[in-house]
Parts: sequence; structure tokens; C-alpha cells
Amino acid sequence: MFFKIFIFLLFFIKSSYAHELRPAIANLNIYEKDNIINATLSIRLNLEAIIAEVNMDHSNTEESEESGQYESLRTMSAVELLKKFNSNITNLQNKIYLTSANSNYSLALLNVDIPKVGNTDIIRDTVINFDIKNIKDEDLKFSWDKNLGSIILRVNSKNNEGLYSKLIESDDKSGWFSITNQKEERLIDNIKSYTQLGFKHIIPKGLDHILFVLALFLLSSRLRPLVLQVSIFTLAHTITLFLGALDVIKIPSIIVEPIIALSICFIAIENLFTENLKKTRPYIIFIFGLLHGLGFAGVLNEIGISDGLFISSLISFNIGVELGQISVIFLSYIFISLLFQNKPWYRNRVTKPLSLVIALIGFYWFFERIFF
Repeated sequence: MFFKIFIFLLFFIKSSYAHELRPAIANLNIYEKDNIINATLSIRLNLEAIIAEVNMDHSNTEESEESGQYESLRTMSAVELLKKFNSNITNLQNKIYLTSANSNYSLALLNVDIPKVGNTDIIRDTVINFDIKNIKDEDLKFSWDKNLGSIILRVNSKNNEGLYSKLIESDDKSGWFSITNQKEERLIDNIKSYTQLGFKHIIPKGLDHILFVLALFLLSSRLRPLVLQVSIFTLAHTITLFLGALDVIKIPSIIVEPIIALSICFIAIENLFTENLKKTRPYIIFIFGLLHGLGFAGVLNEIGISDGLFISSLISFNIGVELGQISVIFLSYIFISLLFQNKPWYRNRVTKPLSLVIALIGFYWFFERIFF
């Protein structure tokens, strides 16, 4: 029975991790030719999910009724997938909107760059490039069809300077921005956006971080040791989140991600052999927290943060992460501690089995991130 539960959880978590629906990333790059201002719009996206019409409100493709078609598309060669793209959504440019108070700009498709089929457990990012001619020096807004999901917009000047950066949720628009002058979003909007982003990075998308916090919880749900562990973890990942976002520390994700998986495995295994908080555990949590912070920083670096609201973006993102972690602890307390904490078999039937499952999943992720 335990083996069957493990296989089910492993398959579920593997699928959720591998096929997470992430925001698309759009770079609007301004350039000048023959004294006329133009732009290229380069969008990195999950083309298979769009062709299959996967509902982008899901956290991962496995939740969608179109997951079967999506998986079939992922095995197609770049040539075959391009044919699907051309026959199904040749009017994609008509679902992308760049507007001003007086104009609606037309997009011309330049090319579609689809990588060859690789490890199908990893999302294949396609880059689609458009050209936009004769842009006037006026404030603009960007949006795209709500069914295409959320998108991160970055606007870069003709001198390659960042002018605007915004996470645009489904069925929303960017704020007004200029193609010549840097324009910051309102502080309150910035705080809201990055707090939500931080929370979503834990729930529902941060399954590895959820399992790490759950492993901390399982050692003891008593308030004092739990607060101590979570506080140390928070302090550590806050340090490296800031240092990583400031580019003071740079460690490739190919190194960070396997060690994060190993940290989950280590903490869960320790739960099997001790009932109390050992003197060495806070130091170990601190070290692992530093690594988790680098993982958080990688998310922010991928999105990009505008210089003017850099500190508020970092703080808001970190608050969102903390709210996500607190939610994990609260839900664990409601569904585990309140129901089973006082049972004489709590450690043997709850702590140990759950810790073993978490350890095995952590080890699987470590192996997968190293070799695939």
C-alpha cells in the first residue's frame, strides 16, 4: 500500500513540476531605421499549450482536459509543430494588442524558432518574433488574448535600456509606457503584483519549497521549534534572494536546483531518526535556506525588476513567499496536527511515513535534475 501511494505521489508531483504553466515572456525592443521608429516583439512561450488550447488558468498542463493533445504535440518535431502552428493559429498576431490613445499597431510575423525535441519532461520554449513598423512617440499599452495566459512584458529602448517591466495577468493590460522614457508603475500596483507573484511561487507552483516546509513541520508541530526553524529558513533565503537579485551572487540553476532537491531529502531523512530539534539542524536549515533563496532570485531575474521600484519589488516578492509558507504551515496544522497530533501513533503513522515519501521524492528530483 505504501509503495502504491509513493508511486502515485511521485507521478503527480513529477507531472506538476515538469509541466508547470509559466508566464510567457515578451521583449518589445525599439529600433530606428531611416529615421523611423520601429520595434521587434519577441515572445517566448509554450507553443504546444497554446495550440492544444490548454486552459492557462491551470497551474500545470496535467489539470487540463487537453493534456493528451498537449503531450502528443510535445513529441512532434520542430517542422511538424510549425505546420500545426501555421494551420491552427496563423492569426496569433491578431490576438496581441499594442495600442495608443489614437492607434492600433499591426504586427507582422517574422519567424518562429522551435527547438528540436529533447527531454519531454522539460517544457520546450518557442520564440516567436514579430515586427512593428512606424511607431509614434506616444504612450502605449500592451495586452494579449486572455486565453493565452499571463505574460511578462519588458520594453527596451533603442539603446537597449530597460524602459518598462510588468507581469500582466490573464485578461489584463499593461500600464501606459513610453518608448523613449523610463516609466515606473505605481507603488501600490508594484507591491500587489510582486506579492502575488511570490505567493504563487509557493502555492501552487512551488512544490519543492512546499515539501521542504512540510518536512520542517513534521519534525515537531509545537510552536517553539517550528517558529525557530521557519525563522532561520526565512532569514537565509531572504539574504540570498536580495544578493541574487542584485547579481552579487550568481550560481547557475543547474547547480542550485539539484541541491534544493537534496535539501528536501536531507531534512526529511533526519525526521526519521530524531524526535527533537538537534543543535546542528538550525545551521543546516540556514545553509539550505541560502540555496532556496537563490532559486527565488532566479525567478525574479527571469522576470526582471524595474530599477525605480527594485527594493519594493524584492520586499513584496519576499512577503508573498512568506505568506505562501505560512499558508502551508497553517494547512498542515489544520489537516495534520489538529487531527492526529495527540494520537500515540502520530510519529510512526504520520511523521515517519510522510517524511519517507518526501525524502524519496526529493531524491528522485535530485537524480532527475542532475541527469536529465
